[in-house]
Amino acid sequence: NNAGSFRACVRYEGEKALINLTLLSAYSLSVLLLLVTPGPVVALVTGTAARHGARKAFATVIGTNSASLVLIILAALMLAGVVSISGLFLSLLGIAGSLYIGYGALISLRAGNPQTNAQENTVAAGDGGVIRGFITGISNPKDILFFVAFFPQFISVTQNFAASIMTLTVVWIIFDFAVLSLYILLINKCLSPHHSRRIGLASSLFLLVISLSGLVYNVREIIHHLPYG
Repeated sequence: NNAGSFRACVRYEGEKALINLTLLSAYSLSVLLLLVTPGPVVALVTGTAARHGARKAFATVIGTNSASLVLIILAALMLAGVVSISGLFLSLLGIAGSLYIGYGALISLRAGNPQTNAQENTVAAGDGGVIRGFITGISNPKDILFFVAFFPQFISVTQNFAASIMTLTVVWIIFDFAVLSLYILLINKCLSPHHSRRIGLASSLFLLVISLSGLVYNVREIIHHLPYG
């Protein structure tokens, strides 16, 4: 009887661990399409690759991946009902993140100006890197709500909540690293130094636009959360 109970328990746990391959494939395709779409992380990584080469760009990817992991963990805790984050708090963090991205973009743009002095170029050499990648990746706290809305559509990829979150997280991190690595390799292998400088300039301008857009959006959100908003 004990042996039979043990086999039944093992079989039940095994069934819970089974992965719905159809749902996983749909999730993987969705993640791939989302990650390929240009955004602040892609702009930072490509700009870093164009200005400072593959080594620093890959360090930036490590930072952005770490930020994604933090956001996913927070989203999972929200889905599990462990934590709750107010919209006003997210908007305040969003303003801080937008200001940081805008500051970095302006520094990069000044570095691309031939009239910029050597000292400013040295400061701008801080483009990218693990810390810059992490801060840029986590600077849009609304991404937490994105994961909260996105993950439930695929949470049935296994019959266990924790296993599903782990599976979805691993797939996201792998695809995120692969897509950003492809951007880096394309820039370093296929573009001339002249075109690389243009990519760096375009990336900085794109980050500046994203910063301004995020600033406007989050200020409007804060006004909306005010008692008279």
